[in-house]
Amino acid sequence: MKVAVVGAGNGGCAVAADMAYRGIDVTLVKTSNAIHDDNFEFLQQNNGRMTLLDFGVNGSMNPQELETIEKTGTISKVTRDISVISDMDIILIYVQTNYHENIIKKMADYLNDGQILLINPGYFSTAYVLKYCGKKNITVVEAQSSFIDGRIIEPGKFKVGFRNVRNPLGIYPSKNFGFAKEKLDSLGFPFYYMKNVAEAALHNPNMIVHTVGSILSIPMIDTMGNEFCMYHHAFTDHVWKVLEKLDSEKMDILEKLGCKRIPYVEACKFRNSFNEHEDAKKVFFEYAAMPTRAKGPVTLDSRYVTEDVPQGLVMLESLGHLLKTDTPIATALIEIANAALNEDFRHKGRTPDRLGKENMLKILEDGKNG
Repeated sequence: MKVAVVGAGNGGCAVAADMAYRGIDVTLVKTSNAIHDDNFEFLQQNNGRMTLLDFGVNGSMNPQELETIEKTGTISKVTRDISVISDMDIILIYVQTNYHENIIKKMADYLNDGQILLINPGYFSTAYVLKYCGKKNITVVEAQSSFIDGRIIEPGKFKVGFRNVRNPLGIYPSKNFGFAKEKLDSLGFPFYYMKNVAEAALHNPNMIVHTVGSILSIPMIDTMGNEFCMYHHAFTDHVWKVLEKLDSEKMDILEKLGCKRIPYVEACKFRNSFNEHEDAKKVFFEYAAMPTRAKGPVTLDSRYVTEDVPQGLVMLESLGHLLKTDTPIATALIEIANAALNEDFRHKGRTPDRLGKENMLKILEDGKNG
């Protein structure tokens, strides 16, 4: 089986190296000249060799408990030529969600019937696939969050922060579930399959935690700069109450879609812990307190806002309009972000006009049959 990872940032390089280490034939495609060019050039000059500094043989959510192990994978091909995806069985998109539409549009001519397109995170990007590839028999899979968290620390080396113990996925169309599951399970990640892609999209944790944690920390970000760590500083009791209100709006929409009302902290616990008896909020704050949590955002003009407001909150608000469900906290956070950064995130965001109302309805209808 041949796999391509489109996107050579932190997440893309990590999953490509991890699969290569386990013997999978992986091609890594870089889509920009923005960042990590030094790492990309190193991989091209060193036969695709990428080393993960991991914790234990299988990785861990509690890395401090395990010794560091080096895992080196050889990525079969490292390229900027996006046309190589034509020959792949599975294609993983690992770029910031702000760029999903443009990337999917560029990929459309090279995608073929029978391929699986896994988008991580999804944020309802299945609608873009229908918009640009609607006549092709492609299975679209949306993930909630990166399977491996960490950072490229030097060219050719990635330091793992943690691994999810479960990675929930949604599949479209639902009739392709069996075919897709068999292929996806061969990638070796601990996958769990949800009812549909809309459920996976709405459980993207960044839509809740990044937006509330950054927008309600504007004074601290402005004052602390490089010393600010959202996970360590943002979530006071009062901020947590706002997070829970936003989370409730998300669950109202999930309920309208026939899905379970799963709170953010329960979804976080499901991804991050095997202990079913632990208190979910306690698991989140243990995760937040980990010493491996990176500092940031160090400026408000960061992806925590510029990505997760237009791609997350605007998408949530759009689904609310479509389903006649109020989302006042999402709307308020969008307006605050607009004012603070002098932006119009709805203009850049995942509105019904941009996603295609007919595409959204088709996905939601398929989800009822999932």
